[in-house]
Amino acid sequence: MRIAEIYGSLQGEGLLTGTPSVFVRASGCNLRCWFCDTPYTSWEPEGEDWSVEEIVGEVERQRGPTLHAVITGGEPMLFAEMIPLCDRLHAAAWHITIETAGTLFLPVHCDLMSISPKLVNSTPPAERAGKWRERHDRTRHQPQVIRRLMGAYDYQLKFVVDQPADLDQVQAWLAEFPEARRDRVLLMPQGIDAASLAAKGKWLGQYCREQGFVFCPRKHIEWYGAKRGT
Repeated sequence: MRIAEIYGSLQGEGLLTGTPSVFVRASGCNLRCWFCDTPYTSWEPEGEDWSVEEIVGEVERQRGPTLHAVITGGEPMLFAEMIPLCDRLHAAAWHITIETAGTLFLPVHCDLMSISPKLVNSTPPAERAGKWRERHDRTRHQPQVIRRLMGAYDYQLKFVVDQPADLDQVQAWLAEFPEARRDRVLLMPQGIDAASLAAKGKWLGQYCREQGFVFCPRKHIEWYGAKRGT
């Protein structure tokens, strides 16, 4: 499994914000979102191949006050090694969160499936992406996978919102999935600096209050800035 980094920090996004966690960041992605904040795992993937044994050993070495592991990327569900990796972590009593775009399914042990559906607003411009633009747009939305993940796991749905026009896309997506729980719908401002996140958070937070969604700030950006290992 190609790994970009493994580190201990605080969860900065979602329902477990503030929880001390060990992050396992896989390198490699089947999409090319223009706003990707970890291009070293997607546009220009870095990292080395690790065995499951090596990953578990490093996770245990990074162990903090709680047994929370977050497997993220890139897209970790690209890797078949996720199955034995999650088996090992589950057997060792780790709480497992998996961060995924919801385009691929693996039968893994998972306590919180953090699904970040990619809307039309994620599609990269042709001049940057080339053939990846068409591939991204063709594969970014896999309804059968989304339903399977929501049916099999405790989940959160985390949408990246860049501008008010994106909210119509969120509503259209939710209309396709009426079974999605509103208290599991998280709207997160797009941005990699505290100032832009705060500006977008003003109108997005108000919208969440009106609609019954969960506002999802990117607290790790506020705490540490846009740095690796945080």
